[in-house]
Amino acid sequence: MQFLYQHKNTLIRREDILKEVWGADDFFSGRSMDVFISRLRKYFSNDPTISITSIRGIGLEFNIKN
Repeated sequence: MQFLYQHKNTLIRREDILKEVWGADDFFSGRSMDVFISRLRKYFSNDPTISITSIRGIGLEFNIKN
């Protein structure tokens, strides 16, 4: 969560998140990250100012609207 917040409102490459947070960018780390992001989306689902957008083949955007 801290890594996403530090890079809020910017496109973050999937590989960069995996290496920085999980220490590896293998298949199993990627699946763990997918589950974690899914849980974060559910947690923030009632807050319209926060969203996590997946850009297929690139990465994620953790957006916070003012």
